[in-house]
Amino acid sequence: MRKYLILLCMMTFLSSLHINAQSFRKEIDEKPELSASNGLAYPAPSGRLTAPPTGYVPVYISHYGRHGSRYLLSGKDYLRPLQVLERADSAGVLSGKGREVMAKIRRMYAESYKRWGELTPLGAEQHRQIARRMYERFPSVFSDSVWIDAKSTVVIRCILSMENALQELLRHNPRLRIRHDASDYDMYYMNLSDKKLAQQRENEEVKKAMKDWEKRHLDNKPLMSRLFKDADYVDRNIEVERLAHDLFGLAGIVQNSEIRHSLSLYDAFTPDERYRLWQRANVWWYLHFAGAPQNGGKQPFSQRNLLRRMITEADSCLALPHPGASLRFGHETMVMPLACLLDLNGSYVQVSQVDSLEAKGWIDSRIFPMAANIQLVFYKKSKNPNADVLVKVLLNEEEATLPFSATSTPYYYKWSDFRKFYLARLDSYQEQ
Repeated sequence: MRKYLILLCMMTFLSSLHINAQSFRKEIDEKPELSASNGLAYPAPSGRLTAPPTGYVPVYISHYGRHGSRYLLSGKDYLRPLQVLERADSAGVLSGKGREVMAKIRRMYAESYKRWGELTPLGAEQHRQIARRMYERFPSVFSDSVWIDAKSTVVIRCILSMENALQELLRHNPRLRIRHDASDYDMYYMNLSDKKLAQQRENEEVKKAMKDWEKRHLDNKPLMSRLFKDADYVDRNIEVERLAHDLFGLAGIVQNSEIRHSLSLYDAFTPDERYRLWQRANVWWYLHFAGAPQNGGKQPFSQRNLLRRMITEADSCLALPHPGASLRFGHETMVMPLACLLDLNGSYVQVSQVDSLEAKGWIDSRIFPMAANIQLVFYKKSKNPNADVLVKVLLNEEEATLPFSATSTPYYYKWSDFRKFYLARLDSYQEQ
């Protein structure tokens, strides 16, 4: 009987793995853009919010957001695959599909020329919309002439994201008093460079886990056979894995620029290829920036200064009669580890077998698309200033769970519990 129960449990667990994996596979099949990981254009939020406990109103927001949609970071990201295809075309070995892909990349290169890494018009619009929804959802935070303190990293796409958000807030309330800055002075928490943690991301265990996964799951030969007419030419002249990765990155970035209205590269890939290449990116981001045991499990602490700053600033602002908002604008390599450090929706998961990532709910596209953001929304009881301050966390404008007990109202947590839990977590970290 005991053996039967164990077997039944194992079958149930394996079945759940299959169902969860197939669930996101189905989403990608229906909307290939979801396979772009950090290249996903910001998805519209559901708009659902749980009402606060009776008598509580929002008084302050502490926010960290990624810049909006951008072009690829370097001209080489466009030119490298383009030149591979052009050389093959000159040799007469490019297929009809290969020439079609080549023509599309030429158009993409022309659109992005000398704008590499810059904010696209869609990226600017994303931040205007996020700011508008923030204002409409929490009007009491932005009432009268409250102060809005905004900071950006020193990268232009982040600065422009900040300015678009602030302009939208001012459009709704011209009386807002705004301070905005982008300085190396603040980079110790806005974009901390931790060389020792960075070295751990590239250790031998991480490299081995990545290579083992690729060996078991990736087969780029069918893609090459559709693009090229000569297999021997491919074997002699082309870095197959590099080209497949480059082309998939180009396919994902299209959705972020105006060329999205007339061009797609996803038809170069089969549904299986799209899914596997997304899985590869999901595994890569997990192994390098999340709480993977292969990297020592401490990568989320790269955002320790940011979280501590958010806590101390909240304490200071909550002491004011009208706190306003603290808005910060940076990168996905801050948003994703911060989400994991906070363990939003269980994202500080530690998985030795990376094939089970999806079953554990760790799906990168849901954490850090373009314009990804984390909002801490604080509530006070208007007629009882001595009542507990409450906080709710939104990930990409959707309510998120924390790793300790909420109040009787889901998604609302005592600020005192939040402070105690995360300050203890931060204090437990020993810098390498």
